[in-house]
Amino acid sequence: MANNSNLQLTVEGKDRPTVGRIIQKIIIYVVCTFLGILSILPFWIMFVNATRSTPEINSSFIAMIPSTHLFDNIKILNAKNFKPLIGFFNSLLIASCATGLAVYFSSLTAYAQVVYEWKFKNVFFSFIMAVMMLPAQVTMVGFLQMCYNLHLTDKLLMLILPAIASPSMVFFMRQYLQPSLPIEIVHSARIDGAREFYIFNKIVLPIMKPAIATQAIFSFVGSWNNLFTPMVLLSSPKKYTMPMMVSLLRGDIFKTEYGSIYAGLTLTILPLIIVYLVLSRYIVAGVALGSVKG
Repeated sequence: MANNSNLQLTVEGKDRPTVGRIIQKIIIYVVCTFLGILSILPFWIMFVNATRSTPEINSSFIAMIPSTHLFDNIKILNAKNFKPLIGFFNSLLIASCATGLAVYFSSLTAYAQVVYEWKFKNVFFSFIMAVMMLPAQVTMVGFLQMCYNLHLTDKLLMLILPAIASPSMVFFMRQYLQPSLPIEIVHSARIDGAREFYIFNKIVLPIMKPAIATQAIFSFVGSWNNLFTPMVLLSSPKKYTMPMMVSLLRGDIFKTEYGSIYAGLTLTILPLIIVYLVLSRYIVAGVALGSVKG
């Protein structure tokens, strides 16, 4: 009986949180709360400035309370021929199609790198890594010359098709797929008579959901915020993207309406927040999956 009582006290003592653990949890909560506020703060300041007038923005450094000039700033945007619906449609079309092509073909390339054994496999992967080191600005002159020769300089298509070749995404997908895909599943599906594209679409892609969601967010944000390439290729106002329209708001030489600029930036950032909220659960699932495997 004495031994059982001592064992029960020991177990109860282990279950009780000590003062050190409580202090550690408090510190973790405080740090996480501070980092969360620090992450949200720039977006909140941008939204607050979108509701303020230009004199209010110039009069103070930072304000945390929204003002009452949001609709006035939207009217200023409309007076400057700011077409948010056109910009939204063009940016959404480019970002969605580019993200879909980049994710699918990068996953397909990574699948070929992991599953198949062929002679120049390592050479091909080294070539992909070498291409990844080149900045986009280096190849822009040749890319623009190619588009000019093909008469595709003012086409949205040339902002979508290059997304098929994404070396950094191929590298990420390959590194994720190597420990996550059991080769035995692929061999079993082949024995059952399944074809390669069926195996990839029905078996491999569901396994890669966390990696696809992560790269889809990065690709969508990068394509949506891309300003340099559309400024070089596009010349028709009806094909302008949202970042192009916002960049042109500062073209007034007499007065810069900072409130309208912040309103345009707020409209630009809303789809990115929605995409992140939709896909964030897959990222959390991917992190949890990686921790279980580790």
